Amino acid sequence: MRALIQRVQSASVSVRGETIAGIGNGALILVCAMAGDDKTRAAQLATRIAKLRIFRDEAGKMNRSLLDLGGEALVVSQFTLAADTSRGNRPGFSGAAPPALAERLYLHLAEELRAAGLKVQTGRFGADMAVSLINDGPVTIWLDH
Repeated sequence: MRALIQRVQSASVSVRGETIAGIGNGALILVCAMAGDDKTRAAQLATRIAKLRIFRDEAGKMNRSLLDLGGEALVVSQFTLAADTSRGNRPGFSGAAPPALAERLYLHLAEELRAAGLKVQTGRFGADMAVSLINDGPVTIWLDH
């Protein structure tokens, strides 16, 4: 699984002009299930995300995790993280998991984050979403698991 984590002051997602989810201080997590991924990988990625120390401590160092912060997470499925741009100018997405599996793994990752004690909201799988955020830092971390 792949994830792109952005430290945010706030983030929201809208579908057809209606805001369906929003968070304050925390992380926007864009997630892509890859071919061959399973629930074990989703759970392992959720653990890494929850414990990733990308938030400032009292000294201003990136030394606190979402768990330490009590921050929120907005998890959005984004199959384009599977983009293969090695040939030509049009990306290929054959490395992404099939949609039915990808949805299950995306939702499982969100549930694992909740089980870890985080406040989690999600986008809508397969929808054309508008994602808004105020990036904090900016801090953007790529995880490939």
